[in-house]
Amino acid sequence: MQQAHRSGTLKQSNKVHKSRHRSKRGIAAAVKGKVNAKEFVRRNRHILKKDERRHQALQLRRNKREEVLSKKRALGGTRNPPFLVCVVPLNAQLDVQSALAILRTCSEGAVVSQSENGILHIGLPNFKQRFSFICPETDNEFALLDTLKVADTVLYVSSALDEPVDEWGEKVLALSMAQGMPTPLVVAMDIEGVNPKKRTTEKQNVQKLISKWLPEEKIMQLDKSSDGLNVLRRIGNQKRNILHHREKRPYMLAESYEYVPDAEGESGTLRVTGYLKGMPLDVNGLVHVTGLGDFQMSRIDGHDDPHPLILGKENTKPDSMEAEVVKVSVLQVADPAKQESLDSENVPDPMDAEQTWPTEEEIAQANAETKTKKVKRVPKGWSSYQAAWIVESDAEGEGSADDSGSEEEDEDDEFMSCEESSSEKEEDADNDFESVTESEMGPTDDRYDATIDAAEEHELLQRLAAARQDAQFPDEVDTPQHIPARERFLRYRGLESFRSSPWDPKENLPSDFARIFQFENYDRTRRRVYKEKEDSLINTYGIYATIHISNVRQDLWKSFHSANKTAPLSVFGLLPHEHKMSLMNVVLKRTGASDEPIKSKERLIFQVGYRRFIVNPIFSQHTNGSKHKYERFFQPGSTCVATFYAPIQFSPSSVLCFKEKRNTKLQLVASGVLLSCNPDRLIVKRIVLSGHPYKVNKRSAVIRFMFFNREDVIYFKPCKLRTKYGRTGHIKEPLGTHGHMKCVFDGQLKSQDTVLLHLYKRMFPKWNYEDCIVTDKDTATDAMEG
Repeated sequence: MQQAHRSGTLKQSNKVHKSRHRSKRGIAAAVKGKVNAKEFVRRNRHILKKDERRHQALQLRRNKREEVLSKKRALGGTRNPPFLVCVVPLNAQLDVQSALAILRTCSEGAVVSQSENGILHIGLPNFKQRFSFICPETDNEFALLDTLKVADTVLYVSSALDEPVDEWGEKVLALSMAQGMPTPLVVAMDIEGVNPKKRTTEKQNVQKLISKWLPEEKIMQLDKSSDGLNVLRRIGNQKRNILHHREKRPYMLAESYEYVPDAEGESGTLRVTGYLKGMPLDVNGLVHVTGLGDFQMSRIDGHDDPHPLILGKENTKPDSMEAEVVKVSVLQVADPAKQESLDSENVPDPMDAEQTWPTEEEIAQANAETKTKKVKRVPKGWSSYQAAWIVESDAEGEGSADDSGSEEEDEDDEFMSCEESSSEKEEDADNDFESVTESEMGPTDDRYDATIDAAEEHELLQRLAAARQDAQFPDEVDTPQHIPARERFLRYRGLESFRSSPWDPKENLPSDFARIFQFENYDRTRRRVYKEKEDSLINTYGIYATIHISNVRQDLWKSFHSANKTAPLSVFGLLPHEHKMSLMNVVLKRTGASDEPIKSKERLIFQVGYRRFIVNPIFSQHTNGSKHKYERFFQPGSTCVATFYAPIQFSPSSVLCFKEKRNTKLQLVASGVLLSCNPDRLIVKRIVLSGHPYKVNKRSAVIRFMFFNREDVIYFKPCKLRTKYGRTGHIKEPLGTHGHMKCVFDGQLKSQDTVLLHLYKRMFPKWNYEDCIVTDKDTATDAMEG
């Protein structure tokens, strides 16, 4: 081969010719046959001068300021609903009624009234603003969350004499921040009772403690009437926190409600009265009553505002105000032809997949395609792109011990004894005894054992051991010796690349997928639905109205009302399609409250937006790409995606995840946001079969302990092998009848290396959706009923 000439360093280089224009040859070389684009003649744009630019910026700034002021004036005014303030103590022993007493007497001209369910209304004519205060019970976490869903402001009350923030206060702040906190305001009471020299220090201590959760919030004092007036002024002038998952829907907090049974005796009509907020409410749509479910409406009535800003002399008492609300106007009446259906599931057609006899044209076309393609002999059940890999099975079963990753080392049921030996007991018996009371002596063994659930502790120990082994050896399973591997792992397939190998999301779907609904494009539908709501000609914001909710079962209402007599009742209007079932994906992040691993398919309580339910989700990694790896455990301090069957909901929506404890109340274990309602999300479970080198050559090696018979080696021969030290290879041939195999790699193996075979299977959640209905407010473990 002739060596190419290379010029030396002394090669002469001439200067480039400096021409003003390119030559015709240079232009032709640059264009190379391209055709000039069509030229559009446009009018010359007017270039703004300095004064015009300044005026334009001034107009934009003025328009934005007017928009902000209009939104601020939309709350609390005469023609708008009052500020809804949720009063929450940060100490469970603190009585918030003393704070409300200061607020209601802070102004001489204040107009004070109270609703049937305990909502305190305060109108200040000099401020031209109205306020509504509601105090949920401190022993009912769900009642607190339901109130914060519809509140405009949350007023946290602490005390300088007691502990400012106790365990209950920390839980309240964690729940409100996870759900989406309304506009916060923190007040400190009892500062006047502190020594005057220590008041500043006490207030600074409370401020430092609150700054851990609300770093930008400045604490206000609430001990005198002037303090109460300052608090109301601050509430009316605060910058609003916009909760998008709430503002995109119509919602209402019930000022009063009434249940009217039907003549048949099985169901009835629930009449809920209050201020409508959010987007317009359509009577032909559906509403969700928190704790009851989804229902249709029969009509919407409008009333005069019972809590006006200025009252006359004849109706200054709250009792006489009820007589004034007599003017009722029917705003909307439901049209049965346009009403949205309550059907949440699709009815599958058993003959949908039935095939007919092919026509002659189809047979000829199939024969022509077969002739042009390379005919390959494959086992029965393989698809076109699966031909080199493993067959896929139909539905996802429970799986055996190897599949679910529950083949762990046997745990000893016996534990180390902490009791004293018999010799020590005899020595103690010789000593002189001293008579003490039972409280000084401490609890006995029997009394202590009564507070411990041994079965729960043993179950937690097994779960911790399984999670530790899964973290140390991810996805590794032992090849069974009593059953062929080709039968045990029949549902799995091999992939050349987990990232780029194709996987059809519509193949081998379970029967439950025939019952759900799916969008062609979830994001596009969500934007269209929101746009239609914003452009709606109906305007119901701020109207004091009564919603007639029809077909509410009497037994359901009795059980709900008996357990929630003092809890607030909130109603949310559903957007189109939000009653239909689909596959929901939510992004979750573990909270620091619990260090226990959560296993996939474990029973959990979810609150997604306005809806609360019980499901058994499966977890997967939150990654980009078309396939997402299945996670056996939701480890502490991690982030993952939970997938389960639930009614459709449009994002954004906050998500809370609770876990039921046997001896305690519900525990918040994770929080996050709604990702999508997409059934095509591929959740793929991976298992890893491991083998060890027996004989190592330069490019090949003999591997054992991966399989234990010759037929399994032949069956898994198309799959790709990997090692823990980064080598790749494939099975060449089996050796003998005991599972030894000769494998070829891209380099020489090390004797301490481990050969791995990755197999994959798509996972589906189980259909176990239950509506969460609170039936007991004291014990959360008995508070769930499907």
